[in-house]
Amino acid sequence: MKQKVFVVRDVPKEAVMLLKKEGYALVQGKNIKEEGKGASGLLCFLTSKVDKETMDAIGPQLKIISNMASGLDNIDVSYAKKQNITVTNTPGVLTETVAEHTVALLLSLTRRIVEGDSLMRKKEYKGWSPDLLMGDELKGKTLGIVGHGRIGCRTAEILQKGFGMKIMYYDIDGPAIHEVCGARKYSLRELLGRADVVSLHVPLLATTHHLISKKELNLMKKSAYIINTSRGPVIDEEMLVEALGKKKIAGAGLDVFEKEPKMAKGLSLLDNVVLTPHIGSASRKARVAMAQLAAKNIIRVLKNI
Repeated sequence: MKQKVFVVRDVPKEAVMLLKKEGYALVQGKNIKEEGKGASGLLCFLTSKVDKETMDAIGPQLKIISNMASGLDNIDVSYAKKQNITVTNTPGVLTETVAEHTVALLLSLTRRIVEGDSLMRKKEYKGWSPDLLMGDELKGKTLGIVGHGRIGCRTAEILQKGFGMKIMYYDIDGPAIHEVCGARKYSLRELLGRADVVSLHVPLLATTHHLISKKELNLMKKSAYIINTSRGPVIDEEMLVEALGKKKIAGAGLDVFEKEPKMAKGLSLLDNVVLTPHIGSASRKARVAMAQLAAKNIIRVLKNI
């Protein structure tokens, strides 16, 4: 009897082809608890909540949950472990595209690209002026990386080598891959107080929920920017809106939000923010690689049972 693999919604065809080639009974849908019953493998996304009830509904034959994402915060990993269910994700393959998106947010913010685009579309541009939409240069400024893993390190490398920024980092897990950009580790308090740009690259854990809240925002320079391409709840969004509105910091570039797809009240009304809809890994190359890796993780586990 063919093993059943349930795939949440549509994934790039390259992943589907890999699974079909192995001969699995492939089912695609949205309702994991109902349509996923009897599955040995589950391929899901960061928007899929896979808790105890979901795993129990699928059944005791479930052997692997393959998350097409860099994190695992949508899965009850502790319960999965108790049930001997392997849980995997897809790190590494999205490093480049998320790092590039981080830089894109920063440049859009510091050079006021979105404001300029809006001015042109509204036909409000009246001609060149020496003080029109003046922004900030990055060369010589200090970048503070919070979470110095693959994406944080690559972001630092791009901004150091390409833009001449100085690098400092904070990471709760001790020594990180710092040789690439020659960064020195600081405490979070020191980093927030000294950095001109703070870029967040941490997973969502109990220890990182609201890692940046009112106290931390108050430590930042009034001229500083904060960029978040990790997970929305890492920032206390209401406190961020307050800090931005009162000009306690210069601006924010956000690709993720605390209660996606909703945003905190007032955030979209601010002119010192750049907002994108969680598209940090949304390059064709990265998404295909993520889907293929998620499929290969399922194949490896089911073949070794």
